[in-house]
Amino acid sequence: MNSTVLLFLALYFLAMLAVGIVAMRRGGSSSMEGYYLSGRNVGPLVTAMTMQSTSMSGYMFLGAGSLGYTQGYYGFWYAAGDIGGGVVNLSVLGRRMRKLSQIMGALTSIEYLEKRYPSKWVRLISAVLSVFLLGAYVLAQFIAGGKGLEMVTGLPYEASLLIAVAVILAYTLMGGYGAVAYTDLLQSLVMLVGIVWILFATLQEVGGLTAANEALATLDPTLLSVWGRDLAYEGQWGIVLGALLIFSIGYMGWPHVVTRHMAMRNPFHARRAGVYSTLWNLVFVSAPYILGTLAILVLPDLDDPEQAIFALAQNLLPAAVVGIVMAAIMAAIMSTADSILLQTGSIAARDLYERFINPRMEEKQMVRVSQLIVLLLGMACAVIALFEPPAVFSIVVFTTSVLGSAFLPAYVAAVWWKKANTPGALASIIVGAVVAFLWKYLGLEAATEIHPMLAGLVLSSVTMVAVSLATQRQYPVPEHILRAMEETEELRPLPRSLASRQSFEMAHEALTLKSAERPT
Repeated sequence: MNSTVLLFLALYFLAMLAVGIVAMRRGGSSSMEGYYLSGRNVGPLVTAMTMQSTSMSGYMFLGAGSLGYTQGYYGFWYAAGDIGGGVVNLSVLGRRMRKLSQIMGALTSIEYLEKRYPSKWVRLISAVLSVFLLGAYVLAQFIAGGKGLEMVTGLPYEASLLIAVAVILAYTLMGGYGAVAYTDLLQSLVMLVGIVWILFATLQEVGGLTAANEALATLDPTLLSVWGRDLAYEGQWGIVLGALLIFSIGYMGWPHVVTRHMAMRNPFHARRAGVYSTLWNLVFVSAPYILGTLAILVLPDLDDPEQAIFALAQNLLPAAVVGIVMAAIMAAIMSTADSILLQTGSIAARDLYERFINPRMEEKQMVRVSQLIVLLLGMACAVIALFEPPAVFSIVVFTTSVLGSAFLPAYVAAVWWKKANTPGALASIIVGAVVAFLWKYLGLEAATEIHPMLAGLVLSSVTMVAVSLATQRQYPVPEHILRAMEETEELRPLPRSLASRQSFEMAHEALTLKSAERPT
């Protein structure tokens, strides 16, 4: 183990814990709105960086590098969608979702769905689906963290995994969303520095991008094609379109990402946050795919393609810089793991336990229950990761495909389509999740040449429109929701009269929903 690398990592971990302590002292865990959304007081820069770093995850340093190493420039289909993902998300949902969630008093992205589409079944099905899929996503991040620390520090995988999990759990439990958002800001900057540093070192090693491409063409010219090694995906536009969609508009279906809109200080910060996210993406997003491809030249006999970027750092950089790059890799992993942990715990506590089991809990008790669930979930995922570490790329693509297919139409229609009703949303969520899951499980991707994300999203969207229109007379959208949607269209701050109506007390919510569900 190199002491310099360990020193940088130790300093980085201490910095994350310090942010958690500061967030806790500022009241990050003293109230539900403070713990779940940092009091809806997050500025545009932090909003952009927490959204992007959360979206990227350890996939960018493991999965993206692996894809580049095995398929060459085919990975740029994923990168192309990813570059514009942040600004699309903020433009379509940002301001409107921020206002609508506050008018309705929603604290979680799943609670928001129930209040927009009033039915306990919307909340129950969405919450169960989210907890299962986000739990799998957390597992992928823990595996990535364990693999990264193992390779760079020389510690056993088990010890590396437990260290990463312990740090993530500590600051997430202390400061809630505030700790997550502000650590994400720091982590996004570390990620940017780390990936640029190793990219320059690798380009220098291979003699520049032109020389590298010439060398790759000598080895296998298909690596330079966007159709993958041996042109495996040539003409398969259904696969390619899915790759573009999953990290572009797919963000709008991820509960842990759309929550960022709800926490913004001002609805109009969405535009500035979109600019920040795009600038960050332009520098960061393509680099891991390029590095994975260049690693073919530098490390031709690499056993595990997911270790491509780690191995480049170890082989090409001095110890002090390896420490910085390793901190960047851990930043990518931790910035996603903490967000998903917090969101999953919040959904399990607020949308399942409080909503259906104990609706009269006091506010501080609710925060403690959320923290307990975060702790238990983190420990459970750590145990699973110890015994069965699957491929990070496979888990991330699967979970994000199902989440996007299930929830994207519901979130988008919630603020843009006044005829989107409860049966339409419920049917859309179920169809999207089932289609994306079965498409992958039954191997229909290879048979049809259509990506699970594309299949699920198309059928989910069609279902939303068809069912909403067919049931419009029996299940009209309640008037109070239509009025709230009209307010989200206005280019003005939320009136105090509306902002003051928000209520986080579950008994009041139950009465409102009961009234909304009465037949007309």
